[in-house]
Amino acid sequence: TPLQTTQKYKNAGNVHFNTGKYNEAIAQYNKAIDICPKENVDDLAILYQNRAAAYEKLKRYNFVKADCSKALELNPRYIKALLRRARILVQLGDLEAALKDITTVCIYKNFSDETLLLKAKMILDKLVEHIPECTTHPRFYMPTTHIIEIYYIKTFCKDPILSRLKYPENIPEFFKKPLQALKNKEYQDIIPLCTEIIESSNFDTLPPSKLEVLLLRATFYFFWMNYNAAINDFEMILSSKDALRDIRVNALIKRANLHQEIKLQHLAFIDFELAIIINPSCCDIYYHRGLAYLRIDRFDEAKRDFDTAIEYNPNFSAAHMRKLHTNYYFALLNRDICLAEITVRAIEKAFDKYSNSPECVGCYILYAQVQKYAQQYQKADTYFIKAIEKNPDYAIAYLILWNCNLDDIEKYMNKALKLETCSVEGKTTCIEILRIFEIKRGNVKKAIKLSEKALAFCRTFKEMLYMYSVDIIHIYGNFTDHITYIIHFLQSYSRFIDTQNAEVTDKHISIDIDGPSKLLFLAAESEVKTSLCLI
Repeated sequence: TPLQTTQKYKNAGNVHFNTGKYNEAIAQYNKAIDICPKENVDDLAILYQNRAAAYEKLKRYNFVKADCSKALELNPRYIKALLRRARILVQLGDLEAALKDITTVCIYKNFSDETLLLKAKMILDKLVEHIPECTTHPRFYMPTTHIIEIYYIKTFCKDPILSRLKYPENIPEFFKKPLQALKNKEYQDIIPLCTEIIESSNFDTLPPSKLEVLLLRATFYFFWMNYNAAINDFEMILSSKDALRDIRVNALIKRANLHQEIKLQHLAFIDFELAIIINPSCCDIYYHRGLAYLRIDRFDEAKRDFDTAIEYNPNFSAAHMRKLHTNYYFALLNRDICLAEITVRAIEKAFDKYSNSPECVGCYILYAQVQKYAQQYQKADTYFIKAIEKNPDYAIAYLILWNCNLDDIEKYMNKALKLETCSVEGKTTCIEILRIFEIKRGNVKKAIKLSEKALAFCRTFKEMLYMYSVDIIHIYGNFTDHITYIIHFLQSYSRFIDTQNAEVTDKHISIDIDGPSKLLFLAAESEVKTSLCLI
């Protein structure tokens, strides 16, 4: 029968393999694969795996990978094939794919094989070595909706892209998809949608408004901290003779902000000056330059720029808030009681002015900060809580509370962690602070538990890698701690291994605040089993 003939060729191949005749073994396995009945999937899977083993001896790694993949298509639970492919993927430099295979095997073995866990740790350590430098920056995470609204939507009154959203009838056909994503707050889609337009064959023939596509992409490259890509897009805009005045000014302001992030303040102020030459009455320039002055403690210049921004746009709420905050801080530095009292009264008046708008939350937060400076901690707490009750999207306000009452730091941080609207950046900041406290107390076990929480809050594999790379367990943990942490890491990572590109996955599993425990693991394991068609 064909199956008996298949077995004969397979046995011959095994003999050749065991005597080191790998090419001859491959020839026999080829014959076996050709004649094996297609319905005998388990036998076929073994043949592909055996041929992969022979290819591995010959260091023909791409063939090994291909045969292991064929074996796994036939038998997704084939542990030998998974382990061999993982080993080969490391050789080929595809460390993330290797980690996926190792994680899948760990799931099948219920995370009980210590040798496998150590292999996973070795792959993780190699992955961390290859993390781009920007991912170790504390702002590596993509800002969430309310962060983008606070630092982008609310701080640009003259942004040509945001202006498009006010008049949708004037949006060019080619620009509709990216702007719809912006309107729907689908921020993760904006860069690919813009790139599709920019790389299209007819991009050069589009009207000058095509530069707005570059401007939008550059803006979100900046949010993603892909600074080189953002600078390239800004330079393409600024070097184009087709760039309109508003587009050119907006690009200069944003490039100035980018220059500040990479510690090139002198270039930032040059960009601001260039923007003023083009449009000296643009309020956005003065607001953002005021922020730049604050960063280098030049309060007089900051105050003047905020005043100028308000002069050119009396309805610029973000500039009003910054002006009041700067005035109060300036009053404290100079012991100017009169200015302090005037500022407090101005903030109280702002409550009425912004009572029915999102800016009201900003007023509450600002007033709480002022009360904190005045050591009125109870009053500060009251207004921080009012801000959160008014709009929970400002959960990040909790992160300022720890300066109010040191005895209650943990309470405030844990409250922030429980708020779904708190950004991943905010949650990981909370965890970092809480971990520092536990380490200082000598509670390494509690610090490790906090690390497990951090993994569960990560939305992408890159974020998980970042958390792993900065985790204190590498310094303070013993061998058992390392193994325990690796188990939790792989359990959390298993959320992503059913996707082709874990890097852009945006799944988030709701968990109990006490840590990523059974619910997280069961949900993750269910996803893996479904995707791998397990029996």
